Amino acid sequence: MKKLLSVLLVLSFSLFFSQVNPNDTIRVENLPKDSIPAAKPRTEPEIVGNITNSNAPAKIQKFSPTKAGLYSAVLPGLGQFYNKKYWKIPIVWGAVGTGVGIAIWNDKNYRRYRNAFVAELNGLPHEFSGIRGVDKDVLGNAQDRFKRQRDYAIGIAGLIYILNIVDAVVDAHLYEGRKDPDLALMPAVINDRFSNYESKAGLALTFKF
Repeated sequence: MKKLLSVLLVLSFSLFFSQVNPNDTIRVENLPKDSIPAAKPRTEPEIVGNITNSNAPAKIQKFSPTKAGLYSAVLPGLGQFYNKKYWKIPIVWGAVGTGVGIAIWNDKNYRRYRNAFVAELNGLPHEFSGIRGVDKDVLGNAQDRFKRQRDYAIGIAGLIYILNIVDAVVDAHLYEGRKDPDLALMPAVINDRFSNYESKAGLALTFKF
């Protein structure tokens, strides 16, 4: 009887531990393997075309110096806008505007003292009549001074106007050279054997043939 109970007990434990819990199972999914499609063979013309495009020089944007000069002549700063040098536009406008403004102010004062000087010579009243020390000599000197300052301002404004045109033309002409990868201007250390200093900081212009 004891043997029978022992056998039944062993069988019960065997059946208990032999049951598989579905929650304890690990599923292994057979995922599809990554496949790389075979490269399509290229033809000889395609290979030659790719090599030609790779060795072709980079396209460089060009500006017409004639157009840049004409634009700046029509409106100061317009040539700089054409050359995409936008930071120069306020400088051009400020310089030309200052010269024109000074010329207008001096011309206005010149006309005032000129009219007073003519009236003083003819014995007629004017805006400076009754002021002590104001006579024809004072009025004549004042009109000459304002006239001279007006002429200087006009000359300076005209010079700035011409420089504005020259800057636009030169900038458009040199744009291609600045964008050329074979022509570069960069900082460099210059060794000078004839100086007390062994090396100096400077700029080097390099050109690749």
